[in-house]
Amino acid sequence: MAPSFIFPPNLQALENESDDGLLFVQNSIEISSLRSSELEEFVKSVAFDLSDKELFCVEEQDVFDRVYSLIKGFSNLTPSCKLNLVESLRSNLSVLLPNVDSLSRVSQDHVDDVPILDRVASHRNAFKIYTFFLLNIVVIQESNIGVNNNSKTTMSSRKKQPVHTWSWEPQRGRILNLIANSLEINLPLLFGSSDPDENYLSFIVKNVFSMFENAALLKDSEAKDALCRIIGTCATKYHYMAQSCASILHLMHKHDFVVTHMADAVAGAEKKYADGSLASSLIREIGRTNPKDYVKDTVGAENIGRFLVELADRLPKLISTNIGLLVPHFGGESYKIRNALASVLGKLVMKGFRDVEGEVSSKSIRLRTKQAMLEILLERCRDVSAYTRSRVLQVWGELCEEHAVSIGLWNEVAAVAAGRLEDKSAIVRKSALNLLIMMLQHNPFGPQLRIASFEATLEQYKKKLNELQPNPASESVLDGLTSDGDTCNGDGEVDSGNEEEVGKVTQGQQDSLTDSCLPHMEGGIVQNDSSVPDVGNLEQTRALVASLEAGLRFSKCVSATMPTLIQLMASSSATDVENTILLLMRCKQFQVDGSEACLRKMLPLVFSQDKSTYEAVENAFVTIYISKNSMEAAKNLLNLAIDSNIGDLAALEFIVGALVSKGDISTSMISALWDFFCFNVSGTTAEQSRGALSVLCMAAKSSHGILVSHLQDIIDIGFGRWAKVEPLLARTACIALQRLSEADRKKLLSSNGTRIFGILESLITSFWLPDNIWYAAADKAIGAIYAIHPTPETLASDLVKKSLSSVFDCGGGDELQKDIEDGCSSVLLTVQVTKLSRYLFIVSHVAMNQLMYIESCVRRIQKQKAKKDKTDAESQHVPNGMAPADAVKENGINAELGLAASEDAILDLLSERTEKEIISGGSAEKNLIGHCAPFLSKLCRNFNLMQKYPELQASGMLALCRFMIIDANFCEANLQLLFTVVENAPSETVRSNCTIVLGDLAVRFPNLLEPWTENMYARLRDSSVSVRKNAVLVLSHLILNDMMKVKGYINEMAMRLEDEDERISNLAKLFFHELSKKGSNPIYNLLPDILGKLCNQNLKRESFCNIMQFLIGSIKKDKQMEALVEKLCNRFSGVTDYEDPSSAADVRQWEYVSYCLSQLAFTEKGMKKLMESFKTYEHALSEDSVMDYFKNIINKSKKFAKPELKSCIEEFEEKLNKFHVERKEQEVTARNAEVHQQKVGSLESLMGHGSSVEECEEADTVEDGEVIDPSLKGVTQSLNDVSKSKPLKVEDHSDVSSEVLESEQGENEIQSAKVHLRGASKSRVKKTNTKDQKRDTAMSTRRNLR
Repeated sequence: MAPSFIFPPNLQALENESDDGLLFVQNSIEISSLRSSELEEFVKSVAFDLSDKELFCVEEQDVFDRVYSLIKGFSNLTPSCKLNLVESLRSNLSVLLPNVDSLSRVSQDHVDDVPILDRVASHRNAFKIYTFFLLNIVVIQESNIGVNNNSKTTMSSRKKQPVHTWSWEPQRGRILNLIANSLEINLPLLFGSSDPDENYLSFIVKNVFSMFENAALLKDSEAKDALCRIIGTCATKYHYMAQSCASILHLMHKHDFVVTHMADAVAGAEKKYADGSLASSLIREIGRTNPKDYVKDTVGAENIGRFLVELADRLPKLISTNIGLLVPHFGGESYKIRNALASVLGKLVMKGFRDVEGEVSSKSIRLRTKQAMLEILLERCRDVSAYTRSRVLQVWGELCEEHAVSIGLWNEVAAVAAGRLEDKSAIVRKSALNLLIMMLQHNPFGPQLRIASFEATLEQYKKKLNELQPNPASESVLDGLTSDGDTCNGDGEVDSGNEEEVGKVTQGQQDSLTDSCLPHMEGGIVQNDSSVPDVGNLEQTRALVASLEAGLRFSKCVSATMPTLIQLMASSSATDVENTILLLMRCKQFQVDGSEACLRKMLPLVFSQDKSTYEAVENAFVTIYISKNSMEAAKNLLNLAIDSNIGDLAALEFIVGALVSKGDISTSMISALWDFFCFNVSGTTAEQSRGALSVLCMAAKSSHGILVSHLQDIIDIGFGRWAKVEPLLARTACIALQRLSEADRKKLLSSNGTRIFGILESLITSFWLPDNIWYAAADKAIGAIYAIHPTPETLASDLVKKSLSSVFDCGGGDELQKDIEDGCSSVLLTVQVTKLSRYLFIVSHVAMNQLMYIESCVRRIQKQKAKKDKTDAESQHVPNGMAPADAVKENGINAELGLAASEDAILDLLSERTEKEIISGGSAEKNLIGHCAPFLSKLCRNFNLMQKYPELQASGMLALCRFMIIDANFCEANLQLLFTVVENAPSETVRSNCTIVLGDLAVRFPNLLEPWTENMYARLRDSSVSVRKNAVLVLSHLILNDMMKVKGYINEMAMRLEDEDERISNLAKLFFHELSKKGSNPIYNLLPDILGKLCNQNLKRESFCNIMQFLIGSIKKDKQMEALVEKLCNRFSGVTDYEDPSSAADVRQWEYVSYCLSQLAFTEKGMKKLMESFKTYEHALSEDSVMDYFKNIINKSKKFAKPELKSCIEEFEEKLNKFHVERKEQEVTARNAEVHQQKVGSLESLMGHGSSVEECEEADTVEDGEVIDPSLKGVTQSLNDVSKSKPLKVEDHSDVSSEVLESEQGENEIQSAKVHLRGASKSRVKKTNTKDQKRDTAMSTRRNLR
């Protein structure tokens, strides 16, 4: 019998001689020394012996030594030799395995037969040797492959290696599968016990786990499956559990690519052997791990988490029974583990409770377990980590998609998701938005969620329920449901049995039920109708009512999120905007209340600089409004144009132009819009016609040919009888005329020029349009005249004259002018005020358009000149590329004389002259508009008249402002008037308009406006919200575009950060945010000045803190932070009042400065500067509030300080605390001393008066009944000495103390203590020569004392 074979620690250990009679290598052959022919013969002989002899021949010493030698030198073998050796060993082992099974049958017949025992031992030896050699071949070959791969990456360019004659991958899979199959045979027979030899299992498991570390090997599915089978069999079948669990956990902590494969191995073992002990052991080990360990090992925590999720997906029932071991980790600090546990709970809820088999008690337990898991998920929505909150919301989304959330819990989840929309983390907001999208998509309440529909349907079915109930209960329907059997569990979750009942009712009838009230609704009023579809018995009706109530709550919950969604569309995060738009699209699909209005708020986002945001808006716009048939799309667009405000119209124009350029708005849609405009569609209103023309004007900006085909329709309809029905139609038609191309304008002038100008003139000068429409229409009409008329100034002058004559020729013209000059308003009538207002509007608007017309003419001349110069330059070159000598000479002379520059100067001079002539004129005689200027100035200065007619003031100031924009001299002359009006005008509209004009004047005439900068900032304190808003916008525009320097009044803008109006506050925040991006952040330089001025403002403490926190937060550079430390520390000494160092104002400023210091991000240098500046703020440390801020600074600095700095900070802290205590003690001592001095002074004053009383008549003393205190006898002598001094005289002074001047030489002097009393007068006592005065003073003092 051959010696026993024991698995050695490694292959080379077989060469060590054994004293225990074990099989070892006695004659090892060096394969590398053999020639190739000898090596092939050697391999063939070994293969022949293995195949020709018995399977046990490998036990023979000679065969064993030769096989060992080949295995040891396996890497040196040729491919054919490797193949021969591997095939021989593998085939022998594959034949040996069935023999073991047959051996088991023989052994049952011959239990005590010795030859049988020897055969078993031989089989065991051969089995172990073949397994050992084959596994070593796999390990050696895999290590060689790894080395070769590494060497290939470092090789530059070498010849390709010869193609092998064998492929290793199939061989590897076969070997590993064979090893896995070998574990399935009757190994207890071979090893003589229920479990195989631990030495054997240890060898197998050790090598298999080492192969799991090879990522390339695991890509081979056959090999990977075999390795998983081996792991599962060893751990589960042969109870090699503890070592396997430790190895699995070690691998997962080390490598992330093994997680999925380990989950496959564990799940495969449970499925094959119906034994989940391996999974349970792993969960137990994970549960035992200290949660703090996962904080340190983040990679391991992530891998373990993934493993748990994979395991829950494969073995949900098993994990659900062991989930209690993992729940404590929800309290750990590792958010990755909490994320994984949330995902595990989601998998368990989805997959672990699907079957409903079993007893009622077990079913109840499972439902309670499920409900507990759902409650944990709800609780984790408020986790401290944003990553966990986000993951939990994603899990809820998956549950909704799998229909695993009951109706009873649906609204609770929706409320949590709605609340998370305001989370501070963008990833949480994104998950909450996606969850709401998923809940809408998979909601169990029907295809539309209008609140009115639910309320009407619910009302009807509640009546139906009351009719069905024999004894109507007072409690609510949900209470009735809860108390009725097993309909609901204790937590309000509908059980699965009742859910099926509700589902049968709701799925079949919900679509019609929620719409059943719609035919009976008009104008929001629901008409009662007793005909309600019958849904069955009482219980089914109750279930339906419960479902409708839940649906109503869900609809209200989603509808209530609309204000938050509007805010999210203004978020700086692109993901917020994109997902909000997706949610709003889904809300519109389900007809959620308010979604349509919210989607309108999306339009301004087309101006976003973020490409993804613009694309999201464009895609949503196309999906909602365009991706329909042409007629419906046209109707959507015209309705948008009708209902939009000015900002939305600008956004709509932008996106319509872009879609026309891309071809998304088709010609059929354009034709449909023309049909609406021309009233070719039945039921079209004048308002819809105007909306259609407005959209066509927007499209014409990108494609000018759109309007030319319907010019006649624009004139006939836009200015015809329909314009009187819809006055804005005329204004829109004027816009259409301005959008015509140059060729179309010529065509229009040639065919309908006289008519169109007559219409425009009539529109401007006639009174058929209402006042609120006329100004907008006249604005566009004058613009249209200047756009299409060849000589617009001629027609414009006629307009001004006609308007002027309508005002002054209507009777009382001279009286009107005299009335304006005298300041009375008796002659002005209402009709005259209206006409005068319109005249002022026309003349000022003509003047503005004339200015723009001049500028356009100059640009046209410059463009023509540039084109001519380019043509001349090209014509000067001959074909061979040489310029003629004469042309070169002429150009050189022109350049030297500066003729080209002089042409530009002449053009500029002419332009400036024509601009001046609009108002001032070039000679003594003023032109048409110039005559109006002095009249307008006098009119606006007549404040009594302006206050009586607010409409006239609005029109007059608007005209005055336009004239000031045009002419510098007129502006300078009326600038003080403008600021007087902008400050004192009672009309909010006038002040707002003037505030906007100030911005235009600052751009056009910056030198004139520079002295009035403070007055411009003063508009930020206006009582009107609109004025403050416009002031913020104007100043932001001027400062951010470098048109105005940031002066010393920027604190006014800082105060708007805490404006009571939220929009103004947001605009101010946006201003400072953009300002911080300019240069080296101007806020850094402005901050100390802002701080100083805000300290003197009557600001609430909370407002001050919020302002400074925001401003300091915009400073990011460490150097600037360090410099601010020194600047702020110097502020402590700058606010000290040495006469009264503890005044309330100083203390408040110390608190403010220390608060600002506490908001800084302290670096090491910054902390050192704070320590070095101790002398500047030591006097302020007596205040507890100041000390608290310094403690905050120290606590923050300790967290990130290095050890050396930390010790310095601790010393500094001790110094601060010591100084604080000393200062407090000094203050207490000084206060006590002051009180004592006051008492002594009062006592001495009392004694002084007592001595003077003694000189009075005795009768008076008896009459007064005065009693002298015996305790005062000790000071009698001194008082008597004082009484002998000269008389005193009292004088009042403005100081706060009282003092006695020097007495005559040799006399005692008494001086009262100084008492600091604010507002009190100081009396100074002087010598007198009159004894009567002394007596009078004493008597009056005595009476006062009494």
